[in-house]
Amino acid sequence: MTDWNEETLWRTYTMLTDLESVFRSLKSELGLRPIYHRKEERVNGHIFITLIAYHLVQTLRYQLKAEHINDSWQTIRRTMENQQRITVVLRREDGKAIHLRKATNAEPRQSVIYKALEISMQPGGVNKTLI
Repeated sequence: MTDWNEETLWRTYTMLTDLESVFRSLKSELGLRPIYHRKEERVNGHIFITLIAYHLVQTLRYQLKAEHINDSWQTIRRTMENQQRITVVLRREDGKAIHLRKATNAEPRQSVIYKALEISMQPGGVNKTLI
């Protein structure tokens, strides 16, 4: 684009760099890399899933920016990846087992993100099943 000024060129470049980074990350997380599709409908499905995931990421980032959290998707992922969902199995005397499943406590930086998105700091809640 020969008619773009430096600011427009730089903004577009950084947007494309961010887009490629998010796509690379999402394709790895969704198990969509490497691509071995040979049928058109599978390629279309691959593109569709990737675009939906990208829109979800951008929606989250838009909501976070409204709360003055301007982190990259990579930084947000790194921040959130430490919280785990764990399952504890307790054996009873009658041979049955109680399965408790819950998330670990959110760290301070994770709490800031949860509050900004207005979602629970205990994703998935607590599940208790008797088997």
